[in-house]
Amino acid sequence: MDFNDVMLERNADFSKTAFAPELKMMPSTGTVVIGCVDPRVDPAHVLGLKQGEAAVIRNVGGRLNKPLLETLSILSVLARAAGRPDGARNLVLLQHTDCGIIGCHKHAPALLAKHLGVETEALDGLAITEPYKAVALDAAALRANKELPDGLVVSGLVYDVKTGQVTTVVPPAPLRQSAG
Repeated sequence: MDFNDVMLERNADFSKTAFAPELKMMPSTGTVVIGCVDPRVDPAHVLGLKQGEAAVIRNVGGRLNKPLLETLSILSVLARAAGRPDGARNLVLLQHTDCGIIGCHKHAPALLAKHLGVETEALDGLAITEPYKAVALDAAALRANKELPDGLVVSGLVYDVKTGQVTTVVPPAPLRQSAG
């Protein structure tokens, strides 16, 4: 049996025992988690998320880039259309130790620079090899992004793949103080 068959069997079990048709499109907690595609760092498992509690967006390194920011903008539009004018209220950046992005930085810097939307020379300033610094840089970049709503609460976490522990690097705080 190949793994596709295994997944289909698991889905059949899920549809009978855990499927929840009453879930809404918008996360029940108003939370969006941005994480890495690394299979060791599935935000649902690492953070103990239940189905429907959070939207999870994953990309290489869990880093900010133009497609991610565009996705957040689209989600904001969908939230307003679904009757939640404030959209997501909680944005969690989840990065991790021993990330494969480090190898990409070393072996394919031009490709990584393109993914992150920067010049190759700018990669070192993004703390690619230092997840604790990187998550703080990304939180700061979000704060500088005027396209996101002021009241959005942003936090930055780092998951240690050797211990399973999550450390808060950027405590939850509003993106910016509301102007009024």
